[in-house]
Amino acid sequence: MIVTAEIQQQFNLAKNIVFMTGAGISTPSGIPDYRSKNGIYNGINLRPEYLLSATAFHNEPEKQYQFMIDNMYFPDALPNVIHEKMAKLTQNQKAKIITQNVDDLHVKANTISERLIQFHGNLYDVYAPSDHQKAAVSDYLKSMRRSDGELLRPRITFYEETPFEVNKSVSWVHEADLIVIVGTSFQVYPFAGLLNYAQKDATIMSINLELIETPFEINQIIGDATTFFNELQV
Repeated sequence: MIVTAEIQQQFNLAKNIVFMTGAGISTPSGIPDYRSKNGIYNGINLRPEYLLSATAFHNEPEKQYQFMIDNMYFPDALPNVIHEKMAKLTQNQKAKIITQNVDDLHVKANTISERLIQFHGNLYDVYAPSDHQKAAVSDYLKSMRRSDGELLRPRITFYEETPFEVNKSVSWVHEADLIVIVGTSFQVYPFAGLLNYAQKDATIMSINLELIETPFEINQIIGDATTFFNELQV
């Protein structure tokens, strides 16, 4: 058992849980993560920090577009037990979610929208920067340009851009009595830096397949998050 009686009790007693999630929670749904040996960054020639940057969008949009279409879009992927249990806790008014993920699976799992921050945006929200008009993702999957030739892009945070709802995220972390980090190496800032705003008496835990390097005091649970959330009673 990964979920001990003590851990279950921490969830039961918590009044304001904040989940901070990363790509590892979506790998059971068939979506590769970024930095593992099977991740989408493995084997690419250009640095991902460039390939997924605002600079690349302006200078080499075709190359960036092809990388995203080949590696990041999984429109048929479905939520797994991790998304579903977290969503249920938002429905019970016990939890909020701040996610780095751009795959929309928290939304598909029926997470309460007011209790979800997509910190790095959403691949399936597509628009034209020239006039901010939305476009259908089905059209974008076929072409990076609108019928009138205008360039399209997903509303995600490219490198060099500011994440979404940073102040709100800070507020949520500050108000939390239990913070649970799941499926992330916790190396991307400012996301990882949100813990600077946690209350001193807040309980912080992580569920990950390996130890994360962090300056923060975290109860690190090494194990499979799918197993953890299968065991967790909500």
